[in-house]
Amino acid sequence: MRNTLLIIFAFVGGPLFAASGPFFSLKNTDFVVLLSFLLFIAILFYFKVPRLLGGMLDKRSDGIQTEIDEARSLRDEAQSLLASYERKQKEAMEQAERILETAKADAASATEQAKLDLKESVSRRMAAAEERISTAQAAAEKEVRDAAIKVAIAAASEVISAQLSATEANKLIDSGISEIESKLH
Repeated sequence: MRNTLLIIFAFVGGPLFAASGPFFSLKNTDFVVLLSFLLFIAILFYFKVPRLLGGMLDKRSDGIQTEIDEARSLRDEAQSLLASYERKQKEAMEQAERILETAKADAASATEQAKLDLKESVSRRMAAAEERISTAQAAAEKEVRDAAIKVAIAAASEVISAQLSATEANKLIDSGISEIESKLH
């Protein structure tokens, strides 16, 4: 870095000492450069370049300020939208929690109702099964009774036919008919 600075000063030092003679002479390059610079500045002021540059800078400054104001308003609008969406999200979460709680309560009541319905269904089926069992038992008892009666009748008819004579059988038939007639009238 130090070497670089020495090289720069070596090249720049030559033109600094190039001027010779009196300062206010057209042969003095420093004076000519000063006059050229002052003439250039005068031309700039004559054509109102500083005012134009100032106007352009003011216009650019106004444009930047407008963009900044617009950016602020957009930021404020975005913040209000964000707050609105956050509020809506919070409300939606609360509503979802309420729906979830309601669904849990409904599920619990539905479970209890299903248990009660199942108990009632089981008790009805048990009652129907007990009724069928008692009906089947009664039917079985009747069949056994009927079979016993048939066997008893068959046995009695064999015993009677073996011990009863024809005249006694006719007397029994006549007495049965008369008894039936008396009960029917």
